[in-house]
Amino acid sequence: MSETLEALYQSAGIDADVFEFCGDVLETLSDRFEKIDRTAEYNQIKVIDAFHRARVSEACFSGTTGYGYNDLGRDKLEEVYAAAFHAEAALVRPLIACGTHALAIALSGNLRPGDELLSISGKPYDTLEEVIGIRPARGSLAEYGVTYRQVELKADGHFDHEAIKSAISSKTRMVAIQRSKGYESRRTLSVSEIGEAIQTVKSVNPDIICMVDNCYGEFVERIEPTDVGADLAVGSLIKNPGGGLAPSGGYICGKKEHVDNAAYRMTCPGLGSEIGPSLGLNTSFFEGFFLAPTVTASALKAAIFAACLYEKLGFAVIPGGNESRHDIIQAVTLGSKEGILAFCRGIQKGAPVDSFVTPEPWDMPGYDDPVIMAAGAFVEGSSIELSADGPIRPPYNVYFQGGLTWPSAKYGIMMSLQSMKDEGLINLR
Repeated sequence: MSETLEALYQSAGIDADVFEFCGDVLETLSDRFEKIDRTAEYNQIKVIDAFHRARVSEACFSGTTGYGYNDLGRDKLEEVYAAAFHAEAALVRPLIACGTHALAIALSGNLRPGDELLSISGKPYDTLEEVIGIRPARGSLAEYGVTYRQVELKADGHFDHEAIKSAISSKTRMVAIQRSKGYESRRTLSVSEIGEAIQTVKSVNPDIICMVDNCYGEFVERIEPTDVGADLAVGSLIKNPGGGLAPSGGYICGKKEHVDNAAYRMTCPGLGSEIGPSLGLNTSFFEGFFLAPTVTASALKAAIFAACLYEKLGFAVIPGGNESRHDIIQAVTLGSKEGILAFCRGIQKGAPVDSFVTPEPWDMPGYDDPVIMAAGAFVEGSSIELSADGPIRPPYNVYFQGGLTWPSAKYGIMMSLQSMKDEGLINLR
């Protein structure tokens, strides 16, 4: 005779109080989850249609080495991405090490000495500061004579359209928009409002390249930034579009001219996207992208569940439990270093890999403050898998994301709550 679900959770470390508290919250979420499932179905059919348009075949799963000439799978994969994102072209490669690398390629491939980069969503993600040269670094855009300015979002987190118009100058070559919040306490930007901001930019100068950092946002909505006028959309394959199967890689989708420029920066002038072996990873990339809509849906459910739990306990959360969602990240303001440590250690305990490891803050490359990261993942650093991280600085926000399946993500969040309870940081009664 099998155990009851509650008894199974208790044997896995979840006590009766946490189980009951989480169960009460879950009862309120069925309508939200049904809506997420409908979006996942829409995006799933969109991806399947892209596979059909590209005529993906078994031959696409063979890998290449060396120069990677005539890599059918690599070329078809980029056709699939371009079709799914309704873009002219795509660059999808294991040679792109992370999202920051993909953004750096897109920036440096399309900016020249004397050009200006203008961010219209405020401060960029921490790791881009050295790429741009906000923090001095060897090889930054600043060292090559590219200048940088930024326009802050309004106090309510929306674009400041008048300030954007005023900030654009004759030197402005590219506008950057960061869809997700990064380590900032702000709302995530919806695709529709990104489209409105792009229209504002293009009304001043239609030749300005509009690039969107799309990390954590793919397949959360039914449209992508390239559907609303973005010239480039950039992201990482160990986040949403990799579906948890891609072991590395990044993508750049958009106008062919700008994607080609990025490819010439990725490899070298004259060769561009014509070289670069797939190294036997095509199957993981294709299958991961195929699964991405439903995997993203699981991560979205997890984010909403976490928001509602911690909001009920009185913590500030961004976005709120009932707010619309535009990425998979859930920020929780825990108010203390102890809170971040307990939350992340609970997530680690709930992970399928390295559950026995205790995460500690450390000085990560590209960050000003010590950062703690909890991620017991099949792919190191994979943010689409169950993970939580945050810089150890006031107001002590933790950023939760991921979950390859809804049940596993649910368990991980419950473990974060259990850890907070065990440390005496919350009271469920």
